[in-house]
Amino acid sequence: MDARAHFRRLFAHDAWANRATLESLERARSAPVQSLERFAHVLAAERLWYERLAGLPQSTPVWPAADRERARAELEALAALWDAFVAGLDDARLAAQARYVNSKGEPWTSTTADVLTHVALHSSYHRGQIAADLRATGEAPAYTDFIQAARTGLLP
Repeated sequence: MDARAHFRRLFAHDAWANRATLESLERARSAPVQSLERFAHVLAAERLWYERLAGLPQSTPVWPAADRERARAELEALAALWDAFVAGLDDARLAAQARYVNSKGEPWTSTTADVLTHVALHSSYHRGQIAADLRATGEAPAYTDFIQAARTGLLP
């Protein structure tokens, strides 16, 4: 499997897992406020990293206000953005250095491949926190493991 195919699968999983997480938050009788805030952060961070890689100015705070209605539209928009971005990758682009300033104002340089890996892992980390939050309140979290998406044929 080439690198572009790998990242296509990784971001297909990410979009599927974000949808499933939002659905579990919508089903919950009383989703913890911190879960909604974490999910808003997942989406904001994904947009932030996309904007960094695309050379665009930051359009959202790292920790925006939680808004379930906006979350659905944002996750679909992000899925389309990442899908198009990953489709345009080649080895040179994956190895290219992305220069950016983090939320603390510090300048950094990372390869595109490292940024993409970070985005997927960061989102997965926070979805795990949301799952734990929901379990702690007696709710059923979404099952968003990568292997679940792979073995059920949900990935390209």
